[in-house]
Amino acid sequence: MKLTTIIFLLSIVILLNSCASVYKPIQPASLNYISNNTLHGVTLEYKYDLLNKKYAKKETKKGLRLVAVKVKNNTEKDLVFGKDIKLNFESGNELYLLENERTFKSLKQSPASYLFYLLLSPIQLFTKKTNSNGMTEQTSSTPIGLIIGPGLALGNMIVASNANKKFKTELNDYSINGKIIKKGETVFGLITFQSDNYGAIKVRVE
Repeated sequence: MKLTTIIFLLSIVILLNSCASVYKPIQPASLNYISNNTLHGVTLEYKYDLLNKKYAKKETKKGLRLVAVKVKNNTEKDLVFGKDIKLNFESGNELYLLENERTFKSLKQSPASYLFYLLLSPIQLFTKKTNSNGMTEQTSSTPIGLIIGPGLALGNMIVASNANKKFKTELNDYSINGKIIKKGETVFGLITFQSDNYGAIKVRVE
């Protein structure tokens, strides 16, 4: 196998592994929560490790943690998450939540980045045959890159854009900061904060 063919095949493999990721909905209300703690009538349950593929890689790279939470208010009064109900790290330091827009901008895919697939446009498929003198000669060429390049670019841009839209919608649907949790009510949400680990989270009631 010629070196140029090997390089071409390796390039294709690398490019295909760089494809856009679909967004897998988190659906906090349907998760199985294991970690939990209770304080003054408020129970917090939470779950890390929610994102998939490119979103998960960005979460790690940016030092962020997107966490699903389940909060039950067993007190005799309504409480506001972020005001009456706050979160701490196990060390006792307060956990500061990021706004949804910052979370989205930090973790979203960049559809425009998939334009690099257009670099495949010059690729041509050559057909060769051996003539009567035993010499190999080119008989035709097909510009397959004009189909592969734009096709992959457009396809990945659409996938990334749709995934980002679903991600942003779910962040907004499960926005919990500032939400009033009525007495006896259980709510689900998504929160994001800066952290390089998966430390325990404690509920604090004020």
